[in-house]
Amino acid sequence: MFSMPSLSTTARALRHSALVLVCGGAVGWAHASLPIQHWTQPSGARVFLVESHAIPMVDVQIDIDAGSRRDPAAQAGLASVMAGQMANGTRAEPPVQGKGQGPYPQAMDENQIGEAWADLGASFGGSAGGDRMSFGLRSLSYPDLLDKAVALAARQMAHPAFPEAMWLRDRERISASIRESLTKPGTVVQHRFAEAVYGAHPYGFRATPESLSRIGVQDLQYLHAQALRACRATVSVVGALTRAQADAMVQRLLAQWPRESGCQSLPPVPEVAPLAAAQNLNLTFDSAQAHVLIGQPGYKRTDPDFFALLVGNHILGGGGFVSRLTEQVREKRGLSYSVYSAFAPGLHAGAFTVGLQTRPDQAKQAVAVAQEVVQDFVRQGPTEAELQAAKSNLVGGFALRIDSNRKLLDNVANIAWNRLPLDYLNTWTRQIERVSAADIQRAMARVLQPERMVTVVVGAAP
Repeated sequence: MFSMPSLSTTARALRHSALVLVCGGAVGWAHASLPIQHWTQPSGARVFLVESHAIPMVDVQIDIDAGSRRDPAAQAGLASVMAGQMANGTRAEPPVQGKGQGPYPQAMDENQIGEAWADLGASFGGSAGGDRMSFGLRSLSYPDLLDKAVALAARQMAHPAFPEAMWLRDRERISASIRESLTKPGTVVQHRFAEAVYGAHPYGFRATPESLSRIGVQDLQYLHAQALRACRATVSVVGALTRAQADAMVQRLLAQWPRESGCQSLPPVPEVAPLAAAQNLNLTFDSAQAHVLIGQPGYKRTDPDFFALLVGNHILGGGGFVSRLTEQVREKRGLSYSVYSAFAPGLHAGAFTVGLQTRPDQAKQAVAVAQEVVQDFVRQGPTEAELQAAKSNLVGGFALRIDSNRKLLDNVANIAWNRLPLDYLNTWTRQIERVSAADIQRAMARVLQPERMVTVVVGAAP
């Protein structure tokens, strides 16, 4: 006897067929212009849309200025915890006079929420980084599924229950995970490096069992009530929707967020202070390898030399096996299997980092070689051959940065959050090709001070 499949079975089947295509669905964008539509809703929410109708999929990211840089020092981890706890249950939908209830009016626990998302073949979650708190929704664009996914995401964001029993359970689990991670030299070196580079700036805060013990349900509720404001939301959308459909979807997602006229400004966060002098921290640790991090505060994402610094770091240590650090530390001297350099620009100056692992008896030599390479690069800049190779590599790999809806959404959200030009992706390769060796040398010399860097070595004594 023939029977219709359940909604869960249908949704999963449709999602599977769509995901089979998702890896190739955005490839065409790599060779065409990327028109980003932008508008501001009456609530003040800023919306950015790239229509992609190759597959019936919609990806949404909502960003608000509620990242860990706004955590109280004594409650480090608060933003991340709050975003994660929103999946542990929802309150019943409050009645609104003259309006019918949505498809999920009842209170739901974490199991019911998980089952609801599984039935829809969709996903939703929250997280917090250094600068922003983000909520991500992925769903098929078929109206019957998308409407329910939007309704469930809206409920989860606007009316989390924050059940105390669930928070106490998760707090113990997270604290145990933190304690376990501190038995690993890689975690210890990262924590000490962040403390030394950022000082008292919130970028250096790390959640600890002690800071989590100071966070109660009332703190989660207060942060939720203060942070979620439609006028502060930046919403990025990529998928099979028209502008009118995307606008209506975003309105439904944020409909239950508090509204306020004028959108009160948040207090400023101080900038990261430059280092006054070099610091050398050598920490004995029972490990086979010495873990090394060298660096300092770098630059903000709005720095006008962003592309020069991007290309320069690719040559110095961001280009993998073709970088100068790899050549000198690994290939010529065999001091480390891998070595890298990276910038982490944000709303404030994120860290510039050189990282490697080596045998404890080679740590001193590896540090000296890495420092010498950085000093030489800052002083002299790249060779013309290095510059052309880096440009070819970056331009040739541009397609891989936007070859799926997920990657394209990440790029659109980056443009939206950092208020970059809407044609940023269209001009990206031209910006790379425009960089000269002199640009890199000047930018690196302005941003980096090798004589004032932090060096942290964690490992067994040689």
